[in-house]
Amino acid sequence: MTITQLYYVLAVAENQNFTKAAEKCFVTQPTLSMQIQKLEDELDVLIFDRGKKPIELTEVGAKIVNQAKNIVNESNRIQDIVDQQKGFIGGEFKLGIIPTVMPTLLPMFLNSFLKKHPKVKLIIEELTTEEIISRLNEGHLDAAIAATPLESENIKERILYFEPFVAYVPEKHRLGHATKLNANDLDIDDMLLLEDGHCFRNNILNVCKAFKQHTDDDFQIESGSIETLIKLSNEGLGMTLLPYLHTLDLSENAQKNLKFFNEPSPAREVSLIYHKSELKIHIIEALQSIISGVIRGAIAFQNVKIVSPLTKKK
Repeated sequence: MTITQLYYVLAVAENQNFTKAAEKCFVTQPTLSMQIQKLEDELDVLIFDRGKKPIELTEVGAKIVNQAKNIVNESNRIQDIVDQQKGFIGGEFKLGIIPTVMPTLLPMFLNSFLKKHPKVKLIIEELTTEEIISRLNEGHLDAAIAATPLESENIKERILYFEPFVAYVPEKHRLGHATKLNANDLDIDDMLLLEDGHCFRNNILNVCKAFKQHTDDDFQIESGSIETLIKLSNEGLGMTLLPYLHTLDLSENAQKNLKFFNEPSPAREVSLIYHKSELKIHIIEALQSIISGVIRGAIAFQNVKIVSPLTKKK
């Protein structure tokens, strides 16, 4: 049994197709098939049911794949040990970032990180929280930046900062002349929301759910971007909530529509998250150090109440 064979098994299990798996592993399909066949012969079991389309794992195959993931992760850790011993911070590092954090946080830390760690090849992708958790568990991401807590037993979280919510309220709105708001001032029926799949949508729903019962049928206007929500709000179609960092780049006129909450302000917790296997932990720690340094001067709020990014049961 070899690590390479286990890599091939994991690739087929993920792609449910020998040809696609071979392409992902940069080998020919006959080579990949032969190595998996050798492993099955050695173990005297069938890992895959080749009669199914797409290919499926057998019952014992599913157990083998779970163990193979652990073995492959542990083999990758050997290179981590060597890199840390040498003090080397470099190589490819895949980072996922949720859409409501990407445009504000990334410009704040990217240049500083690349200048300090030029040997790291960052591959950054904008992903939903659900996609991030899936890819971390599958080993396709090294780390991610997302709203927490996520309550996932396989995911570790390192808090980066707490980001308060700020209301964006046009002058003619019923709350337009308020100086500060409380959470119970909010009415979900005139709240503009991000589309389903954005965890910041869940944050807003969880703020409002404490004060009003509703169903998803109440929501009439949703959008895929915070910028669109602001424009819709300016057209008199409702109000919305913004993460604090999104308010810093608003025009002077738009900032007049911002309303802060009385303390403790509702806020989200933003963390650097990674798989419990802690692969590439030295790069994760380097990222945390850079981000914590640059964010410290941007967010000085202390008295906040963290709102969950998870969907609450009605």
